[in-house]
Amino acid sequence: MAYIVDLRSDTVTKPTEAMKHAMVNSALGDDVYEEDPTVNALETKVAALLGKQAALFVPSGTMSNLIALMVHCQKRGQEAFVGHMSHIYKYEVATAAHVAGVHLSVLQNKPDGTFDLEYLKSHIQGTDIHEPISALVTVENTHNVCGGKVLPLKFLDDLGAICKKHNLPLHMDGARLFNAAVQSKEPAARIVRDCDSVSVCFSKGLSAPVGSCLVGSCHFIEQARRIRKMLGGGMRQVGVLAAAAIVALDEVVPLLSLDHKRAQRLAMVVNGLFLKSFSVDVEGVHTNILFISISENSPFNAEKVVQRLEQVSLSETQGDCKTPDDEGIIVKCLALDERRLRLVLHREINDEALWLAIMKITYVFREMDAMGKC
Repeated sequence: MAYIVDLRSDTVTKPTEAMKHAMVNSALGDDVYEEDPTVNALETKVAALLGKQAALFVPSGTMSNLIALMVHCQKRGQEAFVGHMSHIYKYEVATAAHVAGVHLSVLQNKPDGTFDLEYLKSHIQGTDIHEPISALVTVENTHNVCGGKVLPLKFLDDLGAICKKHNLPLHMDGARLFNAAVQSKEPAARIVRDCDSVSVCFSKGLSAPVGSCLVGSCHFIEQARRIRKMLGGGMRQVGVLAAAAIVALDEVVPLLSLDHKRAQRLAMVVNGLFLKSFSVDVEGVHTNILFISISENSPFNAEKVVQRLEQVSLSETQGDCKTPDDEGIIVKCLALDERRLRLVLHREINDEALWLAIMKITYVFREMDAMGKC
């Protein structure tokens, strides 16, 4: 047997006991008729937290972002600006093109998740009949592929001013918005002040089983509700899921800082090993996501490291790399590309689980680093 520490994503989290209790005891109604009291309570709560007029509960973040694209870009072939490492561009199965008929124009993300605002201004289109009409700008906060980075407020303020000047709506993929709010010590409403729409997710670090909310003006949400139905997202007695999301906002959001601290601790440990094959940018770890870089000179790639972390060797169990019950340790993480590992801390990784992960990672990294020197 082996003890598994799952650091692949904060989507692996299970509902808390309080969530399960709330789900079983939730008041229910038909949400398509807007008669589910628990869903209505969640939507009111999220809209107030973000300083917007209304919200819409949807099954997933991918659907939430797609609905936003379809509301803002109402004519097929209109243009939405996205970061080249954004979730909308890389990980949503090209729904913008395939379903919405939206042309995505790519902006090069900087390491902190921002992009060049002057470049954006110079590429806003619509006067020439040969060009697509620019209709939307999107940002991601925190930025997943940039390592859980929190976008600077000044960048968001400057971007908001540009969007207003050019009459362009601004959408934020805020799947981990509350991580950004906790890290920056700014209210979520302040962060999204200049955004016309925001998507927030409950099934990542917030531990709810399903669901996201799309937030915006009353008119925007009225249109979004119709598109949700079009996409097959009209749900009935869905208060059983909304109940868990309400608990997530009340009880899990205040604990996100612990995930951030544990991510920092893990980054500092890896950095303190002083290995030639592995490195981590400790200062770049803002929230619960950290990347570990593998040297170009190493004879192994990220996938090989992932595979080794999921194996338990005899030498490990005979040494100190095991649990107090003499079980081996497996650490699950993701190979983001050939030379980067992604590890994500979440509510289910307590101090004990973190320590076991540190033991395993230290053992494997030293072992593989020695291989690289041979």
